[in-house]
Amino acid sequence: DPHGLRRYRPQIIDRWINGMNCNDVLRSIRYTLSLSEQKICDIINAAGVGTTPAQVASWLLAEDEAGYAECDDAALSAFLDGVIVLRRGAREAKPGQAASSAPVSTRLNNNLVLKKLRIAFELKEEDLLEIFALAQFRISRPEVTALFRAPGHQNYRVCGDQILRNFLKGLAARVRRPKDSKGA
Repeated sequence: DPHGLRRYRPQIIDRWINGMNCNDVLRSIRYTLSLSEQKICDIINAAGVGTTPAQVASWLLAEDEAGYAECDDAALSAFLDGVIVLRRGAREAKPGQAASSAPVSTRLNNNLVLKKLRIAFELKEEDLLEIFALAQFRISRPEVTALFRAPGHQNYRVCGDQILRNFLKGLAARVRRPKDSKGA
């Protein structure tokens, strides 16, 4: 092993390779939307993944605190899907189609997290650029659009942890700023 990763637990290596810690994303969105542990639990349960307020509380603890537990991809995916429903409402079935619930994706990466948040907050390109600017993170329009391309596309770009962290930071600043300064 040239990188010396063998000595770490496999789930830690998996987290390094596959993106940000799910707990960090959950904590950031909780702060952004000012959600209680019970509300987070309700959102996840409504998306079909069973959890308890105690389990949610353990996900929200810092890694070095007693009782900390890792949030898995299925729970975070269900939470993000629930945030979409919370902010935009449930998707209505088209005429002639049966109402079906979309399967909860179990494998998340930073690009999917970013995409789900873009849908939940109904963000356009200009909004995304503004959010990155609020976090004082420079990113060009083509770089932003590349984050939302299909993985096989020639212009696809992997969303790194730094990009997602700055997006979450900017999103919190945008959502939590006082109402009278929205135009500033």
